[in-house]
Amino acid sequence: MILPSHEDDRRTRGIIGCAIQVHKELGPGLLEAPYQAALCIALFTEGIAFEREKAFPIMFRGVRIADYRPDLVVNNEVVVEIKSVERFDPVFISQMLTYLNITGLKVGLIINFNRPRLLDGVKRVSL
Repeated sequence: MILPSHEDDRRTRGIIGCAIQVHKELGPGLLEAPYQAALCIALFTEGIAFEREKAFPIMFRGVRIADYRPDLVVNNEVVVEIKSVERFDPVFISQMLTYLNITGLKVGLIINFNRPRLLDGVKRVSL
């Protein structure tokens, strides 16, 4: 589901604001790593709690087979995946739904910094 509730808006508003700041200063066209680093600085500056690449176990039949490491987990509520791609692929939504299931969280943001206007590259996903 992509339509956010008011609660999702509350959870994601500050993150999107920080992402807009990053995009205004850096612009589109960089790889994902600089955007991730800059977004961490912006979140920290705004006093928004986050963890970078926190490990979540991927289980198969009760056996840990790998770890999923989302780009960011913000306020222990929102999975943030950072992209810098020319076009948005619908599989990103499916991936985020899987990431939400793995983490046990209910809200995710996919932020594609490779857009002239950042808000055109933001997708909220919720379970």
